[in-house]
Amino acid sequence: MTRAMTVDLRRRRAPAVPRLRRADKWAAAVLLFPALLGFVLFYLYPTVRGVYYSMTDFNLLKEPGLVGAENFRTLVADPQVWTSLRITAVFALANLVVMLVLALGLAALMQRLRLRTWVRSLLLLPWLVPNVAIALIWGWLLDANVGFLKNLLDSIGIEGVTFYNPDAALWIVVGISVWSGLGYTALLLYAGMLQVPAELYEAGALDGASETRMFFRLTLPLIRPVLALVLVVSLIGSFQVFDLVQVGYGNNPIPEVRVIYYYIYQQAFAFYKMGYASAIAILLVVILGALTYVQMRLMRANRSDLS
Repeated sequence: MTRAMTVDLRRRRAPAVPRLRRADKWAAAVLLFPALLGFVLFYLYPTVRGVYYSMTDFNLLKEPGLVGAENFRTLVADPQVWTSLRITAVFALANLVVMLVLALGLAALMQRLRLRTWVRSLLLLPWLVPNVAIALIWGWLLDANVGFLKNLLDSIGIEGVTFYNPDAALWIVVGISVWSGLGYTALLLYAGMLQVPAELYEAGALDGASETRMFFRLTLPLIRPVLALVLVVSLIGSFQVFDLVQVGYGNNPIPEVRVIYYYIYQQAFAFYKMGYASAIAILLVVILGALTYVQMRLMRANRSDLS
């Protein structure tokens, strides 16, 4: 068989790919335009400007002048940058671990008990409350003088649980963050668990597998893409914690909770070092991009055992 005949046979066997009609292309363009415009205006353009500012001495008061990599050399030698990153990393790790464990347990309970819709809706209430309001509410509850929750904990022997206690401050912020996002995270995992065929659990039960064994051998592997999504979103959100710290501590956080986002805000709007703040933000983007890539590769997020 000649090469031309082989190519002809392959063309005949290949399934025909339907082409979009001109009207469909215009409809798709019109529907995608608002989202594309929003992406360009609110994501792409600020990103490009941020990269440009990171190489300037911009201070909000005069026109920026190029300084090359000077801001990046300064941040490498700035111990406060790495201290803030370390605090943020501790917060992110604690938030991820506690949130994931509790959310998985709550999602498994919802899957097994089939809770009513209104019960599941109640789980979303803390997530729907703005973080500014959450910070104000918890700041009042844990106030050193009039805090209701602080006085309640003191009455049962748990003392020192206040916002301004250096030993407890970071863990209080972790607890508030977990409380706020637990319901939403659990519902995401619950939605993933609903995609697992019931026949698999029935087969496992017939084979004598316990609930715990089926959870680790069936449920977790089969919801891997959803689990990867939750991990990536939670990681990025944890590194972006700001309003709980800024509002909860009255614009003057103690060093134990001075996270990297607050340090960037401080450099930009308190010290007017917009160029330097942009350089730190670029560093944070690179770190988050690397962590996201590693997570996606380890979790094999693009593959699903359900397909």
